Amino acid sequence: MVSHGGDSDQWRPAVSLERLKARAALLDRVRWFFRERGLLEVETPVLSAAAVTDPNLDSLVADYRGPGAPPEGRLYMQTSPEFPMKRLLAAGSGPIWQVCHVFRGGERGPRHNPEFTMLEWYRPGWDHHQLMDEVSELVAFVCGERPVRRRTYAELFRPFALDPHGASAEECAAAARRLGFQPPDGLDRDGVLDLILSHAVTPELGRGVVEFVHEFPASQAALARICPGSPPVAERFECFLEGMEIANGFHELGDAEEQAARFRHDLEVRASRGLRQPPVDQRLLQALASGLPSCAGVAVGLDRLFMVALGAGHIDEVLPFPLERA
Repeated sequence: MVSHGGDSDQWRPAVSLERLKARAALLDRVRWFFRERGLLEVETPVLSAAAVTDPNLDSLVADYRGPGAPPEGRLYMQTSPEFPMKRLLAAGSGPIWQVCHVFRGGERGPRHNPEFTMLEWYRPGWDHHQLMDEVSELVAFVCGERPVRRRTYAELFRPFALDPHGASAEECAAAARRLGFQPPDGLDRDGVLDLILSHAVTPELGRGVVEFVHEFPASQAALARICPGSPPVAERFECFLEGMEIANGFHELGDAEEQAARFRHDLEVRASRGLRQPPVDQRLLQALASGLPSCAGVAVGLDRLFMVALGAGHIDEVLPFPLERA
């Protein structure tokens, strides 16, 4: 029996047919961009017995108890295709790319949907500076030419008289309070820096330009290499358009022991916050140990990129069925 309860229009897509055609045309441009450059398009699993350990990401879970199921009968929906793509790189794939759906819990708003479309690609033999150039070329191809600006992470904090590499946790918190933000109790130093960045800086980044931020603190390296120096910095960048982060890229870490140590640290942080302890991806660590080629990789939120290309102010304006209509 068909239920007739609720809003009778909820079965309809959230956007017009014209907008869906425009999105399809943009996706075709993305595919053309990579075909012309000779990268191999790949597909990797959405479900995995392991999950990302990043304390700031919440993996969605699917129960599965059929043949081949992990002991706990739980599979994790990908927050990014990064781990299996690195396994392909270690197996000798050469430069690769893919467009896929990814899933992140607790993320819903004008620029977030728990299920969204990600573009991710890897360039063996490149560093993150070369990859920034290619990201800007993709943006120009999809959204039109814009000036390109690069700034270091430290430069973003100079207007607040704050050195994000050397300031103590209390000095960072004091700077946040001067800006009118009250950091929650227990928020660590990087959390306070992110509070300042997301609320006081990000809304003005990428206005009329393609804006890259690089040289993040070493403590925010995630899966990136760390460049030794004073201070040491992560070989990582983020790209911003019209006040939105659209890309996160790394000169990829290839050291299996260092990666395992970072995973352990992530799990300690998650435990301190009372978060789920997901299984570590041992197959990724095995791939790194076998030899990941020196490479750079980047993940781009395609829905956000299409928002800019189409002049949309809300992610629902570029999705046929956002969460409430799924």
